[in-house]
Amino acid sequence: MDSSRSAQRAVIQFLGPEGEHSSQIYRRMKEVYGEHCFARCTIFRWCQRYDVGRVNIKDLPRPGQAHVVINSATISAADELMRQNRRITTREVAVELSISKGTVHHIIHKKLGYGKVCAQWVPKHLSKNQKTARWELDPSATQEFLH
Repeated sequence: MDSSRSAQRAVIQFLGPEGEHSSQIYRRMKEVYGEHCFARCTIFRWCQRYDVGRVNIKDLPRPGQAHVVINSATISAADELMRQNRRITTREVAVELSISKGTVHHIIHKKLGYGKVCAQWVPKHLSKNQKTARWELDPSATQEFLH
């Protein structure tokens, strides 16, 4: 059984004009869809929308900024800024790329995996080559550092 949102809205749209009350539609849908069924208040809200003349079962576009800021070009630009100046702040990156500080924070920490150490941005996880180079600089490092 298709429990998608549009399928459930189609059922509400079909049963409403047949004279079914909202609570009866909810009971019938709960039997069919089980835990994937819309909440009771959602079914009541959609019944009201169809009663006043709505015919579309698809979501309408919502206002607000689209989430297209975090893309490969923005990530690579932020990475390039970080590599040029390890002491750059998130505010400076945000101004340079014309994006919000929160987006810059997400890119730096989640996408690039950087963290602040002594006021410099460094990768949180060292690569195998970086671990080996570090061990060669300090032979007293233990073997478990390489793992």
